[in-house]
Amino acid sequence: MNPYIAGILLGLVLIASFFVSGRGLGASGAMKSSVVAVVNTVAPDYAAQDAFYSKYVQNGQKPLKAWLVFEVLGVLIGGFLSGAVSGRLKLGIEKGPRITDRRRLILALAGGLLFGFGSQLGRGCTSGSALTGMAILSSAGFLSMMAIFGTGFAVAYFFRKNWI
Repeated sequence: MNPYIAGILLGLVLIASFFVSGRGLGASGAMKSSVVAVVNTVAPDYAAQDAFYSKYVQNGQKPLKAWLVFEVLGVLIGGFLSGAVSGRLKLGIEKGPRITDRRRLILALAGGLLFGFGSQLGRGCTSGSALTGMAILSSAGFLSMMAIFGTGFAVAYFFRKNWI
């Protein structure tokens, strides 16, 4: 899709999100809610006593009923349907010509883990912290976006041979 049209559509989705739910977009909170739900299912006593988990399970709260969980489920279903309708639904590994499948998967996993960890330290992912933060004119949102893109630009040089 044309990136300018995609950007406009993303902005409209963000506005619709505020209108429908009263909240902006985000994704990392859904993963946190999923982890809390699993820990609460496997070890409910531990979840009730732990300082982190107890915030999300006290008073019978259901972590999987959080707005972000439903949002991410909608993104997954929508992505699947979009791929199916456009004929792009297939298994494969997107990579450059100079990288093996194994190295690509290892780098993708490492990047995903680092980004997930960083999103919890920074109290939000690119959607929550940067896009939603910038939409409400939060200085932290602008700083998050600059840090995300600045770091990406700074480290791209060192990893460029994996993609070119």
